[in-house]
Amino acid sequence: MVRESTRRRTFAVISHPDAGKSTLTEALALHARVIGTAGATNGKENRRETVSDWMQMEKDRGISISSTALQFAYRDTVINLLDTPGHADFSEDTYRVLAAVDCAVMLVDAAKGLETQTMKLFEVCRARNLPIITVINKWDRPGLDPLALMDEITERTGLTPMPLTWAVGIAGDFRGVWDLQKDEYVHFERQNSGASLAKEEHLSPEDALAREGDVWEDSLGEAELVIDGRDFDRQAFLDAKATPILFSSAALNFGVKQILDALVDLAPSAGPREDKDGGLRPVEAPFSGFVFKVQAGMNKAHRDHVAFIRVCSGIFERGMVVTHSNTGKTFATKYAQHLFGREREVIDQAYPGDVVGLVNASALRVGDSLYVEEPVEYPPIPFFSPEHFRVARSKDPSRYKQFRRGIDQLEHEGIIQVLRSDRRGDQAPVLAAVGPMQFEVVEDRMTQDFNAPMRYEQLSYSLARITTADAAEILSNVHGAEVLVRTDGAHVAVFNDIWALRRVEKNHPEVSLTVIGTESPNSRGY
Repeated sequence: MVRESTRRRTFAVISHPDAGKSTLTEALALHARVIGTAGATNGKENRRETVSDWMQMEKDRGISISSTALQFAYRDTVINLLDTPGHADFSEDTYRVLAAVDCAVMLVDAAKGLETQTMKLFEVCRARNLPIITVINKWDRPGLDPLALMDEITERTGLTPMPLTWAVGIAGDFRGVWDLQKDEYVHFERQNSGASLAKEEHLSPEDALAREGDVWEDSLGEAELVIDGRDFDRQAFLDAKATPILFSSAALNFGVKQILDALVDLAPSAGPREDKDGGLRPVEAPFSGFVFKVQAGMNKAHRDHVAFIRVCSGIFERGMVVTHSNTGKTFATKYAQHLFGREREVIDQAYPGDVVGLVNASALRVGDSLYVEEPVEYPPIPFFSPEHFRVARSKDPSRYKQFRRGIDQLEHEGIIQVLRSDRRGDQAPVLAAVGPMQFEVVEDRMTQDFNAPMRYEQLSYSLARITTADAAEILSNVHGAEVLVRTDGAHVAVFNDIWALRRVEKNHPEVSLTVIGTESPNSRGY
């Protein structure tokens, strides 16, 4: 079991939207030879074959909305790649995934540098002390100077750049990379618009100089300025103080094999996991894990419900009886699967670092812990504070049951937060979201998965705070404020704007108002 856990590399790719995250996911799978062609590599118009984007809305828009888990083998190592949404509206989903990985690959657009959403996700990684590998992507297109990118990474992240590969040729003229560890030039030759593996030619520095001339010398000079005589420090990477740097064009499959090699050689394997009380659960302890995602509708034929479990310790065996730490109840894990996008296969065993899909484990919610023999509870995943609010109503009153079932299911998955009020009743719940695109996902899923078309009524609220039941009466007559009840029983005070919030704080100092995410998360929440 310990040997198997050391073979695992579990990581997520973080980036700003359109930096090429799903394209890189495809390219990594292509290089591991688990798919024949990379469907995302020809641009957004051809994303319909992307294995990691399975929802119809993802295919139509060319964006990642839901997180997916891909597992494949490479060089006697088991890679668990958790693809995440890049769009800011789905930050909650990305945050949950980052709780389940041991490492992150930060994808940077060569032309745009470190963008807003990339930095937000970086801060999440920093808070969790996750080691980060930085990949400068889209080097086949015009972009920034490589030294300017290194300066930006240093200044904005505080991490020391440690190049593993360095681009030969300026952005837009990507000829290959200098592999600093092997001291060789890897020349790339474009194949079939990037949908197939790129041809690689490995040359000595002398042959590289003869072939590329001044371009080779310029690249070496730039890389040596960044290295500045330092040796590569893997411990600094594992301590989240430095970041390995690689250059790539995921769309052309240039530099992708080198990223896989870096993950195998440098990224941490599954190790002891911190529990809720701050103790460490060793990998050799009896089985334990936690739910980091719940998803329904992945299999249209069965309308099933999948809870994604990160295995933290011990060996998971299909059919084993596990204890749900929140309730103390036991249940058998009869239907356990590995997932590759939408494709699935039954799994008999899994080890620390692996992701298991438990089918129809409908009692499980995001953040729940499972264990065998030795009780353990892992830290809960906090709520995000919603900033957008809409009242949801069924378009067809005769389909109210389907409407209620759909809303309950989407809340269960963590797609949306659901709030209720006496003023509107159960037939008109208030949906709360971090970003407005979440409402589009809800509307699409309600129509496609539950045959329950719905309509929205916009609310003017933009701020939320945790409060107490006593505040409901006090705020009932306050303009621009209201108290709603979350499904877990928490009372949520919502306000039109910061001025409405400040008026309440000034005029009603007895009302408790706590920022969402800083309160002790309810064990049933997400």
